Amino acid sequence: MSDIARPRRSALYMPASNAKAVEKARTLDADVIILDLEDAVAPEMKVAAREAAVAAVKAGGFGPREIVIRTNGLDTPWGADDLAAAAEAGPDAVLVPKVNDAADVRAYDAALAAAPAHTRLWTMIETGKAAFHLWEIAAASSSSRLSAWVMGVNDFAKEMRARQTPDRAPFLPLLTLSVAAARAHGLTILDGVHNDIEDLAGLEAVCLQGVDFGFDGKTLIHPKHLEICNRVFSPSPDEIAWSEAVIAAFKAPENAGKGALRVDGKMAERLHLAQAERLVQVAASIAAKVG
Repeated sequence: MSDIARPRRSALYMPASNAKAVEKARTLDADVIILDLEDAVAPEMKVAAREAAVAAVKAGGFGPREIVIRTNGLDTPWGADDLAAAAEAGPDAVLVPKVNDAADVRAYDAALAAAPAHTRLWTMIETGKAAFHLWEIAAASSSSRLSAWVMGVNDFAKEMRARQTPDRAPFLPLLTLSVAAARAHGLTILDGVHNDIEDLAGLEAVCLQGVDFGFDGKTLIHPKHLEICNRVFSPSPDEIAWSEAVIAAFKAPENAGKGALRVDGKMAERLHLAQAERLVQVAASIAAKVG
């Protein structure tokens, strides 16, 4: 599956120290499983969690799900060993916290030098410093393993002393600029978590908001959030039908060389064709996974 067509609608954090949770992850309808060594793991459990994450990756059995290890930072007592162990395990990606600038990307990339080529670097965007270095962090993807960002809204709220309102108004500029920078450099970008496990209506609202912003998917903290997240971040039947019509229109011999067409009463330009082709590929990948 090409990276552009890979669904990343839902990325579920699972504490690597919880063996039952890791085993359950193999059966859940999540596009991405993040084995967490950082926030979800107490200090006294860090080493055991690291060992469990490595064992889980090596054991496999996760099917089509992407497997990501979230490590502790290089500025912590566990970070360097986490990264060495993750590199040796070779998951689909390693997610690292609190990246502030391009220098941090280079440091983490160097720490993963021994990892297999398929192991990508994902970074959390969650600090005030990062907010002012989004472009250079994204640009570092051209010379590193960096391929995706994950928004850490909880950490932004802590640093900013901001309230997490239902409409997330304090964070809208950060979210918008992060999506723009990620897209400019071809990065996948995932929205932050929804903290209220039982507030499913609120979850659906912020998922819809995330789709409007252009996020590829959302990180989650509980399996009961998966159905809503997967549904909202999946292309709708109307979107698929429109995209297929746009693709067919541009392929028609009589439209060869045209830059803009009328499709079902709407204007479609070449930029819409590129969007349509990606959407159809993602929809096909989702259908194959469900099937």
